[in-house]
Parts: sequence; C-alpha cells; structure tokens
Amino acid sequence: MSDPLTTDAVSVLEGMYAAEAEYLAAGGPGSASFAPLAPFFAHDVVLHQAENLPYGGPWRGHDGLERFFLAMSRTWETFEMVEQEFLSHTSPLVVLTQVRARARATGAELQFPIIQTITVEHGRISEVRPFYWDTAAVAEACSTR
Repeated sequence: MSDPLTTDAVSVLEGMYAAEAEYLAAGGPGSASFAPLAPFFAHDVVLHQAENLPYGGPWRGHDGLERFFLAMSRTWETFEMVEQEFLSHTSPLVVLTQVRARARATGAELQFPIIQTITVEHGRISEVRPFYWDTAAVAEACSTR
C-alpha cells in the first residue's frame, strides 16, 4: 500500500481504521501482515497504554505496534469498537469509543468507554493516548489471580 493520500487528520484515522479491519479480517496478529497498517503510522509512533493494564506501557515504532496488537489478541477474545464519535476534527483528534470486549483468560465481558487523543503529523499518526474509564475493572477482568 502506498502512503495515505491525505494529510487531513480525520481522513488518516478513518483510513487506518479501514486498514485495521482488513488486517483483523485477514487473521490479525501473528497471522496477517502489518503492511496495510504501516503507512498510516509514523516510523517513530508512540502508543501510550496505562501501566496497570495487561498490555500497559509505551509501544514504540511499527515493531512496537505489532507487538501491541499481539498482546491485545492474547488478552481479549473479542474487542469491538461499537460506536465512535469524533469530538475534534483536527490534530490532536479526540475520539470517544464505546467498547464491548470479552477477556480471554476469564471470559468476563465488559462494556466501557475509551477516550483517545491521536496526533497526526505529516499525514501519519505519531502518537496515541487512550484513556480508559476504569483501568482497574479492565485489569481485574483479564486477571486469573
């Protein structure tokens, strides 16, 4: 896939969501190529996850994102973004997402909101910061201890 055709932040993010759906439909982490997603992310992209989540901490670069997707697939049996609302339309974007998920380890089902700030620079996503409504509930649902 070539570079995204636009530098408009919303268009870049929508293109990434479409590429992510293609990636997941092709088998996702461990099975599908990350290549369709790569053009939407800066080479030095940083994804910041809350430390107390099973996949917490910073994930850097394309390799980091691939490892993050793998960690998510090990944590969640399903993770559906059921509804998304763009609260801003310029970078940094602010996106409110309603999530429905089932933890792989426990089978616990959760519904929760996430707000993300997503920075787009030069037509690529350079930073993502998700804010979970209740990280303790997420960590508990995913833990077998």
